Amino acid sequence: MKLPAEEKARLEQLCSQFRIDLIETLHARQTGHPGGSLSLCEILSVLYFEEMNVDPADPKMADRDRLVLCKGHAAPILYRVLAEKGFFPVEEMATLRCFETRLQGHPCPLETPGVDAATGPLGIGLSAALGMSMALKLDNSPARVYAILGDGEINEGTVWEALMAAVKFKADNLCAILDWNGVQLDGTTEEVMPMGDIPAKFKAFGWNTIECDGHDLDSVYEAVQTAKTVKGVPTIILAHTVKGKGVSFMEDQASWHGSAPNDEQYAQAVAELKATI
Repeated sequence: MKLPAEEKARLEQLCSQFRIDLIETLHARQTGHPGGSLSLCEILSVLYFEEMNVDPADPKMADRDRLVLCKGHAAPILYRVLAEKGFFPVEEMATLRCFETRLQGHPCPLETPGVDAATGPLGIGLSAALGMSMALKLDNSPARVYAILGDGEINEGTVWEALMAAVKFKADNLCAILDWNGVQLDGTTEEVMPMGDIPAKFKAFGWNTIECDGHDLDSVYEAVQTAKTVKGVPTIILAHTVKGKGVSFMEDQASWHGSAPNDEQYAQAVAELKATI
């Protein structure tokens, strides 16, 4: 199950541009989280440009699909994708984390069109997504809910409580995606909190479990399409990714979890990213 060649090429171009724009924004603002934003480009691109039923002209449409960015620190890349989708002007990215901006450091639905849930404290997002999915089922809505989790986040006990509840309530309209890059805020997952056999854990909790290459558009697309066919249980997509993807000195480095590049680093990062276009 692959994307049409022309569409795949279009999304690849978008992902390259998103990464460049992200680095430019964080450099200009000297704040933000590059590592976990760069790892999400392909996942968010597939969801927003191929899969999710959303309408920038009607952001609160009742039967829209929902996305909960549980790892809320990756807000910069979510905002860039939402801007490309038409929820607000791309130029507004320049206000990231400014006083009174709509584009806060973590997503907030009060003023930011396209944002469905306020996230930041890790561990709360999946429970919120489950609540949304159950409400949609009560309304007999065809909408689906996507929840994007981070490596460090699955250290939180609330995540595993939500996993149990989702199976009990047969939340098959809920699809979680783990941005599985093996690095969290201040070290690798093995250094900070080893999680053992992660696929086996999710399977043991009763979730339909799919693995994919989180930087291969076809692989992500196939995983999302397969998840839609599963009935009676929720699905988690374990997306193998690289923190800081596309910038050589940021890749797999915890130090780039929440640091903005200086002028020299900015120049190198943009040069590397432009070479991929």
